[in-house]
Amino acid sequence: MTHILEVNPQTLIKKAAEELKKQKLVQPPSWSTFVKTSHAKERTPEDNDWWYHRSASVLRSVARLGPIGTQKLRTKYGSLKGRGHKPEHFYRASGSILRKVLQQLEKSSLIKQTIAGNHKGRVLTAKGVSFMDKIAVQIAKQEHHEKKA
Repeated sequence: MTHILEVNPQTLIKKAAEELKKQKLVQPPSWSTFVKTSHAKERTPEDNDWWYHRSASVLRSVARLGPIGTQKLRTKYGSLKGRGHKPEHFYRASGSILRKVLQQLEKSSLIKQTIAGNHKGRVLTAKGVSFMDKIAVQIAKQEHHEKKA
């Protein structure tokens, strides 16, 4: 069986975002069209479906790094801010956006909160693993057919 780490991450996130949108597992809030994703960004995202892509990316990150919390995800999605003549500075991503995404994924029972030893955070549920693995298998089959042709 194909695992999510064996396929191209960009393709996996794109397909997962499409599935999240199609199955209505996450919904962008009304304010999502007006917000920047980080203090370091100058503008709002250009893609109208950015909420689904971020949700799919967070889902993959939870699968790969879990148990993981909001603060680690803020650091993962953060970026450098150009400050004119001054040196660039790293700023973390918006915690509110990531928190809302995690809450929506939790509500759709793809992830759950856990405490594993000293680590507290979110991990994939069985439904989440199944969701991601089905997409990974589809991608692997598609790549296999493209290699044959």
